[in-house]
Amino acid sequence: GAVPATARDYKARGLRWVVVGDENYGEGSSREHAAMEPRHLGCAAVLVRSFARIHETNLKKQGVLPLTFADPADYDKVREDDRVSIRGLASLAPGEPLQVELKHADGTADAFAVNHTFTAEQIGWFAAGSALNRIKAGV
Repeated sequence: GAVPATARDYKARGLRWVVVGDENYGEGSSREHAAMEPRHLGCAAVLVRSFARIHETNLKKQGVLPLTFADPADYDKVREDDRVSIRGLASLAPGEPLQVELKHADGTADAFAVNHTFTAEQIGWFAAGSALNRIKAGV
C-alpha cells in the first residue's frame, strides 16, 4: 500500500518500521515536517546512502535514528519485505558503528555495518525519545 497508510497500519499494530532511501535523503523545503511525520507514525530509523545535512539533524531532534550504509553497496541487499533489526543501540556511542540484520521473507538473512553521526548530546536526545523530551525532563 501507500507509505502513509502502511505506516498508520503498523502504528495501530504497535510495530516500529524503518525507511530505506538512496542519496541525499530529506532534501526539500519541508524538512522539519519530513522528520516529524515519520516519528508520529512510529518510524524507528532512516537508513540511507546519504542525507541532506539539515534533515539528518532534524531526524535526531525527533528521536528517529538516522543511519548510513558503511558500504553503500549494502543498499542492494535490502528487500521490501525484510524484517530489520538494529544491533548495538544499548552501547550507542559517538563514532561507533551499529549492525543491521535483515531477515528476508524467503528465510535467508544478511547483516552489515551502518554509521551514525550522533554526538554525546544527541545520544541523550535519542535516549529521551526526542530533543524536546530531553529538555522537558530537565536533564
